[in-house]
Amino acid sequence: MSAPITLYRLQGCPFCERVVRVLEDEGIEYDSRFVEARHSERNAVQRVSGSRTVPAIVDENTGVTMSESANIVEYVEETYGQTEDEQVRADGGTA
Repeated sequence: MSAPITLYRLQGCPFCERVVRVLEDEGIEYDSRFVEARHSERNAVQRVSGSRTVPAIVDENTGVTMSESANIVEYVEETYGQTEDEQVRADGGTA
């Protein structure tokens, strides 16, 4: 079974790595799809997001598709981020 989020990314892209860090920090499972380095050949990304820019995500849980790392980070934190009480419990403390 595949993860609910698919991340379209470019190898060595700092903006893509920013999204990866947030997904991993939040403990969110995702599938990586590495795309062509040449912007003009990123047809798979264009088919799903309407643009050839990376990073881009498709979230099967919510039906959201978006690109731009800042937008993705904000979306992930707002949609999947733990509340302060949940974070305290996850870290072994009490709320």
